[in-house]
Amino acid sequence: MAQNAVPTNPQGANGPGVGDDVAARVARQTLDRRGADYAEEVRRLLDAGLAVMRRCGTESRPRVADIVAEAGLSNDAFYRHFPSKDALVAAILEDGNVRLGAYVAHQMTKSTTPEGQVRRWVEGVMSQADDDIAATTLAVMWNAGGPLTGAPAASADPIATPLRGPLAALGCADPELDARLLTHATVGCLSEHLLAGTKPSPPEIDHLVAVCLAVAGAPSRDGAQARVDRTRKRKTE
Repeated sequence: MAQNAVPTNPQGANGPGVGDDVAARVARQTLDRRGADYAEEVRRLLDAGLAVMRRCGTESRPRVADIVAEAGLSNDAFYRHFPSKDALVAAILEDGNVRLGAYVAHQMTKSTTPEGQVRRWVEGVMSQADDDIAATTLAVMWNAGGPLTGAPAASADPIATPLRGPLAALGCADPELDARLLTHATVGCLSEHLLAGTKPSPPEIDHLVAVCLAVAGAPSRDGAQARVDRTRKRKTE
């Protein structure tokens, strides 16, 4: 009768053996499954939080209990991933920025020139002031503390990143920095519209595009700094 195979180098003085390789593999599989389960839980909580906040609008702030009920999860599942509701709101804001970044990047593929891509980027960002999108965005920002102040920090990089390429193609001296600055300025304009319940006009869109193109075509940083230095010198003479 055949005997069961046994490790030829079991754990001992000579170090890890085959049995440990199996243990490590099984442990990794367990962690992989758990990681996938946890990722699904987080996505359900993000989507549920967004749905509940959309329904509540700016009239009331949902409780953690409302969000976990919407997600079909438990309080334990919520607090496994988020220490507080504020942390969930911050994650929803970040998730929204990632989605918006992907949206504007897709819109920009519809133009073949850097000028056209800049316009598509501006239009994509400002389109968030449209109707249902605006109501949802405003509700999330209101839960975060307000559209302009008090909101948890959410990185603007996902929105700014698609703008770097066109700015560089237009000769921008520092496309990474200028993309961030233009993103903050454009999102600031968007926030004002969300707060006022208005939409940007075509002339405003044109002006925002013109500002972006002007920044892209601005003189080099060295030249700009030289002018600053000359101005300071004249004032001290």
